[in-house]
Amino acid sequence: MAVTYEILKKDEQVRAYIEAGNEALKALGFTEHSFPHLSLTAETAAKILRELGHSKEHAELGKIAGLLHDIGNMINRTFHAASGAEIARNILEKHDMDYKDIGIVCSAIGNHDENTGKPISAVSAALIIADKADVRRSRVQETCMDNIINDIHDRVNYAVTRSEIKFIKAANKTKIRLCLDIDIEFTPVMDYFEIFLGRMIMCRRAATFLGADFELFINDAKIV
Repeated sequence: MAVTYEILKKDEQVRAYIEAGNEALKALGFTEHSFPHLSLTAETAAKILRELGHSKEHAELGKIAGLLHDIGNMINRTFHAASGAEIARNILEKHDMDYKDIGIVCSAIGNHDENTGKPISAVSAALIIADKADVRRSRVQETCMDNIINDIHDRVNYAVTRSEIKFIKAANKTKIRLCLDIDIEFTPVMDYFEIFLGRMIMCRRAATFLGADFELFINDAKIV
């Protein structure tokens, strides 16, 4: 694997495409899908793989998949997973990445969206959990509070003051625990499930694929 996450993060083409995608989503009223989200997703995916005993090479592939997973937003949000996998393939081939590794990264990107994807490899499963766990106030790009309140996605993200993944080691299985603090005076917890239930189900399936359990804690109470 000649190319690395750090090299790709500085690549002019990668940076331009990611920023173009985020600008398009911002115009459509979406939350932030630029380098803060992508970097956090990349680091979290790698950490999941490391915690579960996967190789440093697979952890690096998880970071690369995390960095590139939303690059397809430049073309269209609805099909961003599939188009993003194709864009990533072209970029990774340009960097002479091993074809087998390209397959792992691109299949993970192509299967990360909850509407069309499912965990199909360890890298894919780690990417899914890392991506869906990133809910936080700083992802809200809208600046008008009235608009934030009236949009459920912005309202829920704005209400989340802490989002943290913990690893609970047991004798026979690791628990991947997503811990959220939600300001219930700003939005009820039910709003979270209205938009994120499908994503949490996908996280549970991804954890199962990895041989782990998935737990969701909200305001220190176990929900799942």
